[in-house]
Amino acid sequence: MKRKLKMGMIGGGKDAFIGAVHRLAANMDGLIELTAGALSVNPEVGYESGKLLFLPDNRIYKSYEEMIQKESELPVDEKIDFVTIVTPNFAHFAPAMLALEHGFNVVIEKPMTLTLEEAKLLKAKVEETGLTLCLTHTYSGYPMVKQARQMVSDGLLGAIRKIIVEYPQGWLSTLSEREGNAQAAWRTDPSKTGKSGSMGDIGTHAAHLAEYISGLKINKICADLNIVVPGRAIDDDGNVLLKFDNGSNGVLIASQIAAGEENALKIKVYGEKGGLEWHQMEPNTLIAKWPNAPAQIYRTGNGYMGSFAKHNTRTPGGHPEGYLEAFANIYKNFALTVNAKLNQEQPTPEMLDFPTADDGIRGMAFIENVVNSSKSDQKWWDYKI
Repeated sequence: MKRKLKMGMIGGGKDAFIGAVHRLAANMDGLIELTAGALSVNPEVGYESGKLLFLPDNRIYKSYEEMIQKESELPVDEKIDFVTIVTPNFAHFAPAMLALEHGFNVVIEKPMTLTLEEAKLLKAKVEETGLTLCLTHTYSGYPMVKQARQMVSDGLLGAIRKIIVEYPQGWLSTLSEREGNAQAAWRTDPSKTGKSGSMGDIGTHAAHLAEYISGLKINKICADLNIVVPGRAIDDDGNVLLKFDNGSNGVLIASQIAAGEENALKIKVYGEKGGLEWHQMEPNTLIAKWPNAPAQIYRTGNGYMGSFAKHNTRTPGGHPEGYLEAFANIYKNFALTVNAKLNQEQPTPEMLDFPTADDGIRGMAFIENVVNSSKSDQKWWDYKI
């Protein structure tokens, strides 16, 4: 198959934030082209958005249902290969399920669905169809996160003993959902975002990062969710004690009322032999700490990186590999995997290194367990999936 993959986008019109990010990421490696779109629930906005993106009139659709149905009727060499879903959380499940039912691969924003049950149904459909579903947990796309994961997997830290991960933001420090902020309005509305606010939005990123780097699974939690800003309908701050399936422990903090913070995601992983530390706002640097030797600073783009970090690095050392590049790595690996399958080839482990429906289920389970634990009087809540 000697062509770019064709993408159809659902949501992400001219006034949306994350749609533009997805388009930039998908375009970065020249493997994907935007071919069709149902870009807004408002057909006029959808049409205007499509024209701004130079889509032909007959590939700008009024609804995702229309796009999926009409695209499925086109010849194989004309129709889209996959859909990208960049709508608010409550509008993830239905278009993803319909796309899979019509034979299209899927890229979907996190969290994967509105409920854990929906996530399980989506995974079952993926398994039934043999199609590929990719979940955009962006931070797992950074080269130095992949380097950290490989170092842990290679046993350089020994058995993992403790993980500390925190994600403070400050953009919801005021009641901005009532001040005309459209992003704040839907992200703080339980009917649109789901059971949890800060933990659902950014706590899921922190939990995924902890499990991705360590290779461990959370199996017990003790959660405390808070509504700090008066008048808000859903949690904007939370703290979670963690236990992992190897017996180790951890701490997870997610807050959107940390005034003055931007996206200060950071993680520390400690094993028997040493520790690792990575900060999202300094993404090219990974710090390794040893008990009987000076700390080491690993930097993106150097020859000593492992195969997974190298596979996901585009620039020479000293040039920042940032948020858009990390996002693009997820799209690149998804595209390479889909292309390999279309050519009846086996994708490499590096190609297959992107979040899937399994990660989507883990994310929804995290949300539901954190909410239930916070409401419970018992100290430790057994993780249920």
